[in-house]
Amino acid sequence: MAPRRSFSGSVLLLVLVAAVGHVAPGAAVEPGGMALSEGPHSQISMGCQQYTNKTCEECLKNVTCLWCSSTKKCMQYPVRNILPPSSLCELSSARWGVCWVNFEALIIAMSVVGGLILITLFICCCCCCRKKKNRKPDKEDEKAAREREQRRIRQEERRAEMKSRHDEIRKKYGLFKEENPYTKFENN
Repeated sequence: MAPRRSFSGSVLLLVLVAAVGHVAPGAAVEPGGMALSEGPHSQISMGCQQYTNKTCEECLKNVTCLWCSSTKKCMQYPVRNILPPSSLCELSSARWGVCWVNFEALIIAMSVVGGLILITLFICCCCCCRKKKNRKPDKEDEKAAREREQRRIRQEERRAEMKSRHDEIRKKYGLFKEENPYTKFENN
């Protein structure tokens, strides 16, 4: 059950990352990233501080909130930064999306996944290039095939020439084989 939870948690994190930067259309935003105008999303944005000193699960119900487990603070996620600065919360204590994954583990996991994807792409490119090279004969193979064909043609010409010479010599000395040797023996 644990591997299924980690996979669903990772997917949840990726979905939540995409949703963090969105503010309600028409809502004014102050420099800290909090919505000022009234609207359905403005209450969610202003509500992160109200979960300070409560539980991580309560804080992270709002996807725009960041939980710092060392200080038990719930704060607005700094959307201008990819990672929260250490002045807000240490990466080992910062939680976002789900409570059981800290940013250090997230960075390591994403690095490993990214590395695996890059290695896989590199191997696929190498395999495709090798297959393409094997499919298309290169210049050396074409040259060798042409030379082989020329040798075969010359050899056939020499054979035909030698056969004609041998036939002339046989005719000259009367050793020429007749086509049907049984024609000599006729019944009288």
